[in-house]
Amino acid sequence: MFYWLYRHLEINILQYISVRAGISFFIAFVLTMYLMPKFIRWARARKASQPIYELAPEAHQIKAGTPTMGGIVFIFSTLIATVLTAKLNNFYVVGGLLTLGLFSLIGIQDDLSKILKAKNSAGLSARMKLLLQFISALVVVGILYYFGHTTDLYTPFYKFPLFEMGVFAIIFWMFVIVGSSNAVNLTDGLDGLATVPSILAFTTLSILVYVVGHAVFANYLLLPNIAIVGELAVMGAAICGALIGFLWFNAYPAEVFMGDSGSLPLGAFMGYLGIVSKSEILLIAIGFIFVLETVSVMLQVGSYKLRQKRVFLMAPIHHHFEQKGWKENKIIVRFWIISFMANLVALLSLKLR
Repeated sequence: MFYWLYRHLEINILQYISVRAGISFFIAFVLTMYLMPKFIRWARARKASQPIYELAPEAHQIKAGTPTMGGIVFIFSTLIATVLTAKLNNFYVVGGLLTLGLFSLIGIQDDLSKILKAKNSAGLSARMKLLLQFISALVVVGILYYFGHTTDLYTPFYKFPLFEMGVFAIIFWMFVIVGSSNAVNLTDGLDGLATVPSILAFTTLSILVYVVGHAVFANYLLLPNIAIVGELAVMGAAICGALIGFLWFNAYPAEVFMGDSGSLPLGAFMGYLGIVSKSEILLIAIGFIFVLETVSVMLQVGSYKLRQKRVFLMAPIHHHFEQKGWKENKIIVRFWIISFMANLVALLSLKLR
């Protein structure tokens, strides 16, 4: 709508991505702040709370009855803000909307199966969830490949592409999106633990897509220039605004959890922005906390299967620190600090090429 006002009413200030990004941020923030209390009241009335995992630390039992599926609200707010402010004839924006929409639907199905059907914390089977994620990722990356998104693979600290992936980029991109989606999902285990690192990651990724889409900045920083990808900064700003609104209610002690309906699309969109900004490898730093949580689970499972010994007291790693006696708030804030520093490193790497 706002870009339409520029095109048809000649409100020139609305042609700028930075201006529309600021507008989308506040639309998403205000919409989330307005809708979330209503959603929490509705969820409590319907007893839409996720059962606490039976193997979780004992302290988590006090969270029983906390509404879940709050991700529906901030994803909805992001989609509305994007539709109002972004160029909808931009295939990168369409791909981003599809990513959020498809993975949110998977998360909603998973959450509903926990709440309404099974009445336990299992949800969809791991096989079914992965299948749906890979199908959704294939749809998204198929659009990117069809419209000619570059398949060159770049790495931090080096200004030239390593090599051209060709059709194999489709497989690689699918794993990036699905891997990112599940990494955020694994991290969402403490109040606000996944929310702030997501805000930081999307801030970094929004800067990246803006710079890559800007010919002058991209050339100055020796980054690939992809002309129309900068429009995704509007969408990145929207999801940051929505997440800050969500954090108001998700901060310790949480009044609502995001559920899979929030964590799965967050991670998938993170991977998507990494792909379109040619920062697939840099995602390791941008989402360092999510990578750390995922690696801890892989090490725990691998070690137990091979040696019948555990590496950590409990995985993901935030539970390990809970078992060591750390207070939940301390773990959360320290993980936020690590995420902040990792994103600073990611941004600094743009200048070191």
